[in-house]
Amino acid sequence: MTETLREKEEFSRIEAENMRKLQEEAAILARKVEQHNELMSEKDRTAQILHDEINTLQLELGQIEERNAILVKDNAKLLQRWLDAKQEEVNKMNEVNAFYQDMRSKQDRVATESATPIGASGSGTSDQTNGKPTRLSGNDQLNGTVPTAKTTDGTTSSGENSLSLTPNG
Repeated sequence: MTETLREKEEFSRIEAENMRKLQEEAAILARKVEQHNELMSEKDRTAQILHDEINTLQLELGQIEERNAILVKDNAKLLQRWLDAKQEEVNKMNEVNAFYQDMRSKQDRVATESATPIGASGSGTSDQTNGKPTRLSGNDQLNGTVPTAKTTDGTTSSGENSLSLTPNG
């Protein structure tokens, strides 16, 4: 019986030792579980902060994209207005050039008609005396001479002489 008692005590001591080891392991594992829970809580808080930041940034991005779309439209409008203004300038310049060409052709036609004597044949574009082309000045002067003033019936007025002026007048 002593031997059985000793075996039982030995078994009991081994079991107590195992129990102590298991309790220590359980305490260690409980601390690890608590640390993991704290770590998961911290990760959840960090994830929530990141989600909030993502939402804020997405909102800002949406506003920036909206502003960008508005600016693109404004830019297109400004560009179109600028192009329209430039096209208007071009049209005005074309009108001025057409007017200038028209006036120039009228001036050339008047010069041609006034240089051709009545009843003379030929083009009438050159002076009969020196063969140079006839041109009128801005004052309707033919080759630097002062034209005689004519009345409404076509006769020359008396008292005016035909003078030959120098280029400086």
